[in-house]
Amino acid sequence: MKNLFVKFTFLLMMLAVCPIMSNAQNNSLPKTLKKELKAKKKELKKGGWEIYGSDRTADIVLQNHYEKLNELGKDAVVIMGTATSPNKRVLRIQAQTDAGQRYAQQAGSDIQGRSIQDDQNFEEDPSQSYSHFCSVYETKVQQEIKGELKESYSIIRTIKGTVNGKKGDVYEMQSYYIVDHKGASQARIRALEAAAKESEAAQKYAEKVSSFIQDGFDYEQ
Repeated sequence: MKNLFVKFTFLLMMLAVCPIMSNAQNNSLPKTLKKELKAKKKELKKGGWEIYGSDRTADIVLQNHYEKLNELGKDAVVIMGTATSPNKRVLRIQAQTDAGQRYAQQAGSDIQGRSIQDDQNFEEDPSQSYSHFCSVYETKVQQEIKGELKESYSIIRTIKGTVNGKKGDVYEMQSYYIVDHKGASQARIRALEAAAKESEAAQKYAEKVSSFIQDGFDYEQ
C-alpha cells in the first residue's frame, strides 16, 4: 500500500513538472520559431492531424522539432514529403520518396535556370544537351539525398478518397525531415560527380555549375 502511494505521488509530481519544463523550453526559442510553432499547432488541430509513430503528445513532438531547428540555425533544411493510401504501412516509404523528389526537382530547377551554353552538337545528340544533364543530375540528387533524410516527425489523418474504384476513407500523411546544410551539400556534390560521368559534355557542364551546387539554394516547400 505504501509503495502504491509513493508511485502515485511520483506520478503527480511528474505531471506537475512536465508543463513547467515545456514552457521553459518554449521560452528558449526565438520569436520567429515560437510563432511558427504556435501556427503549426493550430494547423494540426484544425486539419484533424495526429502525430504518427510516437507515443508523445503533439505539443512535445513539435517542441522537439523546433528545438532541433533552433540548434542547427541557418544550417537546417526542412524537407516535407506527403503520401496517401488506404494502407498505413506504405505511407512512410511513400512520403520519404516524395520528399526526395521534391528536393531533387528544386535542385534541378536551380541549375536549369543558370545561363549555361550548350555544346554545339547537342541537336544531333540530345543526350549532350544541358537540359539532359540537368535531368540526370536531378535523378542523382534524389538518390543521394535519401541517405541524408532524418525524419523529425510525421502526422496522419483520414480523408475521403477512392479505394478499389469506390469512394472510401484513405490515410494522408505528411513527414518532415531535417537535413543539415553540410549533408545536403555533400549529397548534391555526389550527384554532380555521378552526372558528370555520363558524357564529355556532362563533364563540361559539371565544371561550370560546380560552384552553384556547393553554394546551394533556398529550399522552399
